[in-house]
Amino acid sequence: MRLGVLDVGSNTVHLLVVDAHAGAAPLPAHSHKAELRLAELLDEGGAIGPEGIDRLIATISGALLSAEDKGVQELLPFATSAVREASNVDEVIARVRAETGVDLVVLSGEEEARLTFLAARRWYGWSAGKLLLLDIGGGSLEVAYGIDEEPDAAVSLPLGAGRLTAGWLPGDPPDAADVRALRRHVRAQIAGTVGEFTRSGRPERVVATSKTFKQLARIAGAARSSEGAYVQRTLSRKSLEEWVPKLAAMTTEQRTTLPGVSEGRAPQLLAGALVAEGAMDLFAVDELEVCPWALREGVILRHLDHLPVR
Repeated sequence: MRLGVLDVGSNTVHLLVVDAHAGAAPLPAHSHKAELRLAELLDEGGAIGPEGIDRLIATISGALLSAEDKGVQELLPFATSAVREASNVDEVIARVRAETGVDLVVLSGEEEARLTFLAARRWYGWSAGKLLLLDIGGGSLEVAYGIDEEPDAAVSLPLGAGRLTAGWLPGDPPDAADVRALRRHVRAQIAGTVGEFTRSGRPERVVATSKTFKQLARIAGAARSSEGAYVQRTLSRKSLEEWVPKLAAMTTEQRTTLPGVSEGRAPQLLAGALVAEGAMDLFAVDELEVCPWALREGVILRHLDHLPVR
């Protein structure tokens, strides 16, 4: 069957179309992405304003047309932190449903972590042993750990690259004092969760998902995306520690010249790097591997688990 997963995230609205059936790996068939930056459209009261909702509806409508063109038989729509944390989340969901027919499922932060962990577990298999998963989105950081398909521990922290950039790094390049303040904030937030994970012992494999980690690995020398999903891509803490001060000294325009860094993601790259560095340091990770599958694949896999095997 041809499935579409519609991911309404803090940075983008992303439609991923796959050919899939129960018991098999989903095969990507089409990808449609639109940059929306919902997290930046919140007003002072934390609500997504009328213009933001209009833009969201228009973007979802465009994704629906793309899904129809590609023959999607079933759509799995969900939203993450930007919609979840909006003070008018119910109004947003109701308007989207009324004007597009799409009933957005708002995932909790823990659900995000668990579904992303499922995707990583299926990608690496049982032989990977105890997995520690890190995922940096636009609005939140997800951490999950375990030996099974359901993690033993899973948390979501408000440490997304877009959220932190908007709230902590107004300059271009940012002021050194602002960078130090954000670094302290990030590490204090992460440190409060470390004990929940480390009491279960050291992981046998550390993996990361998300565009942020992919771009950090790329600028540190990992293979480009055009070389395929099966090429191993790693990121070392040493490389990251070398890059953070370089990124802090760059303007947004200068960051766009780095390999693999898009114009839309360049402003958030420093904040994402500070989160990645803090997580790797506090969880004592010397090197991690970038996983090609993430939340969208986790949503698809969970859905397929409830279908009869052919």
